[in-house]
Amino acid sequence: MEAIILSKDQFDGLMFKVNEISEKLNSKNNPKQDVFLDNEEFLKMMKISRRTAQTWRDEGKISFSQVGNKIYYKLSDVEKTLQNYYNKSFAK
Repeated sequence: MEAIILSKDQFDGLMFKVNEISEKLNSKNNPKQDVFLDNEEFLKMMKISRRTAQTWRDEGKISFSQVGNKIYYKLSDVEKTLQNYYNKSFAK
């Protein structure tokens, strides 16, 4: 094994870059703010009827928040639901 010697400035520069990359990866994996969709946005995005959305909520297929008469969905919950119902290709 070959030993590599770095000056303090080179080492500090390398550590700075490693920390920069680490912060970027963490910020992508941990979004600081959830995006919420109201019921109309959800219906348009999923191309479903109000009744289908109600059925999915009643069956526990999709998580939601309700404030008064308004229904909201976290975009991350919608994506998670789609992943849970994802079917891989049957073709070989």
